[in-house]
Amino acid sequence: MTSFSAVLPAPTFCPPTPSPALAGGETACAAILSAPTFSIGIRCTDDGLTEIVYLEPCAGIEPKTPLAKEAVRQLRAYLKDPRFVFSLPLAPAGTAFQRKVWQGIAAIAVGETRSYGALAQALGSGPRAVGNACGANPYPLVVPCHRVVAANRGLGGFARRRGGFLLDVKRWLLAHEGARR
Repeated sequence: MTSFSAVLPAPTFCPPTPSPALAGGETACAAILSAPTFSIGIRCTDDGLTEIVYLEPCAGIEPKTPLAKEAVRQLRAYLKDPRFVFSLPLAPAGTAFQRKVWQGIAAIAVGETRSYGALAQALGSGPRAVGNACGANPYPLVVPCHRVVAANRGLGGFARRRGGFLLDVKRWLLAHEGARR
């Protein structure tokens, strides 16, 4: 990982979000970036990105650390061009199985999708386990779990949800990338 020597500022808080990974509905964000129909919260240490969260549209928070600034720059580049390739240092996370699934997800090309079952078959696992690993992905967009869809070419779930705001985010991301389902 790249080392950044800046000290994190006093934490600010992302607005409440439905993600169960966020204790109490709030989490310290190093930056919040506005996207076309949602906002993106960025959490990081000096050394690595720890989490990206999708938020209901809200006011942005300017990044205060070098890594948060770089994450915002790269996320903006992706929002302009879905073929942008991320190169952010990711803090270690997940189980060995989850990391294996995330590697499989990262191999899905822009504009393509893969079903949970197809990904599971390629990994020698079951679709439900793959879906659970997708839902636990702390780096959406960088590890593009929105490219994993249901076998019937429906959306499936997203961030452990089967409806509402987060599925709207998934729809937007797939349309932004021109994905064929």
